[in-house]
Amino acid sequence: DKFVMFSLIILAYNLGGANTTVAVTLLSYTLPALFLPPFAGVFADRHNRRTTMIWTNLGRAAIVTLIPLSQLVPVLRGDIYHLLVITFAFSALGQFFSPAEAAAIPTLLPRKALLTANSMVLLSMVLSLLLGGALAPIFSRVDVYLPYWMAAGGFAIAGGLIALATIPTNKPRLDHSTRSNAQQLILEVREAIDFLRGSTMLMIAFAQLTLTVLVLFMMFTLAPAYVKTVIGIQPQDSYVILVPATIGAVTSAFVVGQFGRSMSRARLLVISLVATGLTLLLLASVPFGLRHFDFLADLTRYFAAIFGLLLGLEFGALLIPSLTVLQEQTTDEVRGRIFSLFFLAYNGATALPILAAAALADAFGTAEVIGGLGVILLLAAGAAARAGSRVYGALEK
Repeated sequence: DKFVMFSLIILAYNLGGANTTVAVTLLSYTLPALFLPPFAGVFADRHNRRTTMIWTNLGRAAIVTLIPLSQLVPVLRGDIYHLLVITFAFSALGQFFSPAEAAAIPTLLPRKALLTANSMVLLSMVLSLLLGGALAPIFSRVDVYLPYWMAAGGFAIAGGLIALATIPTNKPRLDHSTRSNAQQLILEVREAIDFLRGSTMLMIAFAQLTLTVLVLFMMFTLAPAYVKTVIGIQPQDSYVILVPATIGAVTSAFVVGQFGRSMSRARLLVISLVATGLTLLLLASVPFGLRHFDFLADLTRYFAAIFGLLLGLEFGALLIPSLTVLQEQTTDEVRGRIFSLFFLAYNGATALPILAAAALADAFGTAEVIGGLGVILLLAAGAAARAGSRVYGALEK
């Protein structure tokens, strides 16, 4: 999926020759994620999740082959509009995979293994971003349409592997009501919202997960401006923060997966919130102090790299336990819809930085925005700590 996304960026620029073309293509990739997840969650609870995962993979394999095949039609060569339609369809079908996958994980494993499983999920997310971003330009250089044949093969293999896997069958919801499809859909989404609101534990985990994703993507969006205005190096050197942050996230996935099960989940979440908030505050303030002293100015780059590594470690320690709580504290009948609500919030949190981060940084300053995010996380840590003794006590039992 990420391999296709990065390849689309390259192809869109080749076809349109402008950043606007890339932006419109990414918009068509993002739009389905902003309205389809609730429908996908209802579908995941109504239908066999294993079958859903198989056919969404095979369907994406078929859709992605339309990109190179379209070049066999003379009128479509060099045209961008058909690429937007295919991209939209590809992303829309992919929305049905994620809730089914997330809801199926707790049916495969005992509860004590979920933290380790979610560490592997985070690890695969990080590695897929790295590999997708690295391999897309390499294979696009050989032939700009080669990545789509490769992706089609990858999706087909993924669908086949799921078909061979032994995944317990969920009990699909049967609709015997006389309501219209739209009314029933709204009712089932409301049921999921009520289930979520009925548990303080779920609400805390849901809010914490969404907030963490928001801060994560805000940092990725602000990284070029941060390294220029705060660290004093060129925007293209934002890898100084992003590479160590990625290494930190991968390391966190291993550490939390191996040792997190023996730790208090409530304590881990609160400590991670406090640590992340403090790290963001230090990122926003310390480089200015270092740059005021000539003999310390050269250390700002290393400072940013060290704290980027810490951020990666901390984000992993926030994401993995929160995701685990959502899986542990939901029933199989509603789990797909709960995760669809999270993916809706996740995608909104992904899109928001693109729309808001630059405006906020221009209005208040990059360091001020990052420091503000740190304050928000510290306030969230205080709220979680107050609720922790009441709420997470049941989870620790």
